Amino acid sequence: MKQRKDGDAEAEAEAVPVVIGAMVLDIQATSSIPPHPRTTCPGQVHYVQGGVARNIAECMGKLGADPFLISVLGFDMAGTLLMQHWKSAKLTTEGIRRHRDIKTPTVCHILDVTGEVAAGVASVEAVEKFLTPEWFQQFKHEIRSAPILMVDANLSPPALEASCRLAAESNIPVWFEPVSIAKSKRIAPIVKYITFASPNEDELIAMANALSSGNLFPPIEKNKCSTDTLFQMLKPAIWLLLQKGIKVLVLTIGSDGVILCTKGEPNSWRIGLGKSQRRGFGQQLFETMTSSSHPNWCSDSKVLERSPNFLAVHFPALSASVVRLTGAGDCLVGGMLASLSAGLDVMQSVAIGIAAAKASVEVDSNVPSQFNLETITGDARIVYSAAKVMQHQSKL
Repeated sequence: MKQRKDGDAEAEAEAVPVVIGAMVLDIQATSSIPPHPRTTCPGQVHYVQGGVARNIAECMGKLGADPFLISVLGFDMAGTLLMQHWKSAKLTTEGIRRHRDIKTPTVCHILDVTGEVAAGVASVEAVEKFLTPEWFQQFKHEIRSAPILMVDANLSPPALEASCRLAAESNIPVWFEPVSIAKSKRIAPIVKYITFASPNEDELIAMANALSSGNLFPPIEKNKCSTDTLFQMLKPAIWLLLQKGIKVLVLTIGSDGVILCTKGEPNSWRIGLGKSQRRGFGQQLFETMTSSSHPNWCSDSKVLERSPNFLAVHFPALSASVVRLTGAGDCLVGGMLASLSAGLDVMQSVAIGIAAAKASVEVDSNVPSQFNLETITGDARIVYSAAKVMQHQSKL
């Protein structure tokens, strides 16, 4: 972050994306045999740097976006481990609140022999208690000068409201990451501020119910249905969120990829950010992706602009040698945010996000230690070329 000149309160900070939310130490214990109650069993224990906002910000940093992270850590063992890793990534620590009364957010998962969660305990109260509107105020200059603000739903409702309002005062787009089914409902009071949201199917339904009167949208049972069938089932909930003001909905559907939905104004698929920063890896991403020829579906403006009301495009996932799935969703969002910050449009950014998600599932950490430019852009081109317009009717 560039230093502001003394005596110049209005000096411009370098426009970098701001990310607000949790830094968490994930303790993952995997049993080698079926676990038994009231005794220990052999296995492996891994300490993994986690937290939705932390994962997203680290991914963005490794893709050249240099985000400003606002979070909380204690001075305990977990906090020390997370801070050491953050410093090693050469990312700013200015926005990370530390205090002796903070118990660093920690989640412990017991995994069975198949890798499924058998039990877990989460201690994340510090995020809501110490990430307060008062803490955000000292970073209002960073928020108001950012190309985009990302908030995760671990924040308390007052903190979400305060951070979104700061962004809105300067017309800064806000990305809402739902985190979980329960916390995704926190979108209700702040939906008027949200430009981007990235729910999975279950979070989408929860958000739609929170934004409507009563539980109008029942849970979806996929039952190995096709992507087209799933989309038809989810359309009413998608449309409600778009009607409530969300401009771009990035619907994650697991191994089937992403469905990108917008309200479909002409050229809405070219949505990008008003501000961008391009240097290093981000500059290379931009140059490589913009030098590529557009796929046929993308260059046919008659197809993309046929509807003034609704547009949905399905981007398939990439095949991968899966090691761990826990960082995929966060790297998808991190890849998209880094790409948008570098000046790419939302369609190109989805492709980069899916490529970053593939890289994340092939390592045993939530975020790869580094990204390879040739691999990321090559995978992104494959995704971009395979994308399919799903909906361009005038009404749902």
